[in-house]
Amino acid sequence: MPSRPKKMERQVVGGILRRFRNWLPRHGAGPPQDNLGEVVKEPERAQEHCLPNFAGGQHFFEYLLVVSLKKKPSVDDYEPTITYQFPKRENLLRGQQEEEERLLGAIPLFCFPDGNEWAPLTEYPRETFSFVLTNVDGSRKIGYCRRLLILDEVEKRHQISMAVIYPFMQGLREAAFPAPGKTVTLKSFIPDSGTEFISLTRPLDSHLEHVDFSSLLRCLSFEQILQIFASAVLERRIIFLAEGLSTLSQCIHAAAALLYPFSWAHTYIPVVPESLLATVCCPTPFMVGVQMRFRQEVMESPMEEVLLVNLCEGTFLMSVGDEKDILPPKLQEDILESLGQGIKGSQTSEQINEHVSGPFVQFFVKTVGHYASYIKREANGQSHFQERAFYKALTSKANRRFVKKFVKTQLFSLFIQEAEKSKNPPAGYFQQKILEYEERKKQKKPKEKTLK
Repeated sequence: MPSRPKKMERQVVGGILRRFRNWLPRHGAGPPQDNLGEVVKEPERAQEHCLPNFAGGQHFFEYLLVVSLKKKPSVDDYEPTITYQFPKRENLLRGQQEEEERLLGAIPLFCFPDGNEWAPLTEYPRETFSFVLTNVDGSRKIGYCRRLLILDEVEKRHQISMAVIYPFMQGLREAAFPAPGKTVTLKSFIPDSGTEFISLTRPLDSHLEHVDFSSLLRCLSFEQILQIFASAVLERRIIFLAEGLSTLSQCIHAAAALLYPFSWAHTYIPVVPESLLATVCCPTPFMVGVQMRFRQEVMESPMEEVLLVNLCEGTFLMSVGDEKDILPPKLQEDILESLGQGIKGSQTSEQINEHVSGPFVQFFVKTVGHYASYIKREANGQSHFQERAFYKALTSKANRRFVKKFVKTQLFSLFIQEAEKSKNPPAGYFQQKILEYEERKKQKKPKEKTLK
C-alpha cells in the first residue's frame, strides 16, 4: 500500500474447498510472514464426481495461498501477488507444471476483482467470498477467500512459527476425507494454549455443502427468487449486482443450488474481475456477479435477453418479461406456498437451506421424477432415453409444455447422459425424494376411491 507511518497491507485468505460446519479452527493459523490471505483450493465435485489432483486421492484442499497487494517498484500502483504457497509441489511433469502455473497465475486476479482502485486504507472490514475457475474441459475449482487488512506490528506479535503451522496444514491436507455426515478430528498445538482437538463435520446432505440461502432471502422476495430460478432452468443470461463480494458470491451459489439435481454447466463467475466485464456481452448462457460500482458499465453494454438483478435494492433492472410465465402456474403456487410457511429465527443454517431448497427439489420431482422409467437398457449394455414418451407421460398439459422445453437444455441433457451411463439403480437425495413422492401418491389413491 502507499507509504504511511505504519505499513499496512490488504491480503486475502481464501481457498478452494468444501464448506464444513466448524470448518476452520478457532485459532486460525496462517503463514509465518505477510499473513493473511489464505487461499485453499480443492476440486469441486459435479454431483458425486470429484476431479483428480496431482497427488491422487481426495484431499481437503489443494493449496493454501496468501495473496497480498504489493507496490510495483517503478510506479505508484499495486498488484496482487502470491506471497505464500502450501504445499509447494516438486518433481511435477511438464504438463502438470504448466497447469499449476496457469492456475496460480489466475488466482490473484480473482482474489482482488476490484480493478486497480486499491487506495491506502486505515481500516477494512473483513470479507469472505468465493470464486470459480473453469478448466477447458469444463471442470471447476472453487476458491474460498478471506480478505483482511494487516498491521505488521500486530502480525509480528501474533506470528506463529512454521514448526507449528506446517504439521497442522499437512495433517489437515492428508486427513481422510469424510463421507457425508461423518467427522474427522485433527490435533493442533497452539502456543500459550496447548493442544487443541478440532472436529470437522461434513454435512449429511452434500448437495448444499457450499450453500447459504440467508443472503438471497435478505435481498430478494420469494417471487423474485422464483423468477431467477425460472430463468436459470431455461439457461438464460443472469447478472447479479451487489456492493459486497460476500453477498455476490453467496447469492449466486444459492441461485445455482436451486437447480439441484441439475448442474449449471455454462459460464459461472460469482465475482467478475473488472478486466473480464465483457463477459456480460456473451451470447451464450451465463450466471455472473458484478460489483455495484460497475453498474453503469454493465447497463451500457450490448446485451440480449438478460435478467439483471440488483441485490442492493431488491429489484430487476432488466428482464426478458416472461419470467412469471416459464413455470407451470400450479407448481409456482406450490413453491411459493411452501416458502411462505415461514422461517423461524431459531432455525440453523442447515434447516433454512432445507426449507428453501426443498420446494424446488419437489418441483423437479413432480416434473421429471419419472425419468428413470424411460431409460431403456439394451442387452448389449447400451442405454437410450425415450424423450417423447417421457414428457407425454405427464397428465398436466402445463407440466408437459414446460418439460418439452426443459428436455432440450444442457442441464437436462447432462443429467440424463450420466443416468444412461450409470450401471447402478438411481440413488441419492433426489431419488429418495422421488420415492417419498410416489409413496404419498399411492396412499392418496385409495382415499380418493373411497370418497367416490
